[in-house]
Amino acid sequence: MSTIFSKIISGEIPSYKIAEDDKHIAFLDVMPLVKGHTLVVPKKETDLIFDLESDDYKELWGFTQEIAKKIKKAVPCKRVGIAVVGLEVPHAHIHLIPLNSMDDLNFKNVRLIFSPEEYKEIQKSITKA
Repeated sequence: MSTIFSKIISGEIPSYKIAEDDKHIAFLDVMPLVKGHTLVVPKKETDLIFDLESDDYKELWGFTQEIAKKIKKAVPCKRVGIAVVGLEVPHAHIHLIPLNSMDDLNFKNVRLIFSPEEYKEIQKSITKA
């Protein structure tokens, strides 16, 4: 299974990377619900998040926690919400979404579009947090 996330991980498709280690990558969602919406993805191709090995699952959440703290420092919000949906891309991933109201977590909302310069500025603010 070669997903869009696998292509981002391999560098075949560019992304606005927030962080990366040997097992995980975090990058800005290019169709965000709100400013700072970030995806956290295990590099190992696994369709369902609950099919990850127990240690890999725990490590993914530890990495996710680190990224969420950076987002909270960089993006004005009341808190950073989490969503695991898995219906659009068959590669396990976690949405980190800066929230100011429950409406910010509605996937039926019109997605935002930023210029490349705006994405780079958001990326920079989170990575430096």
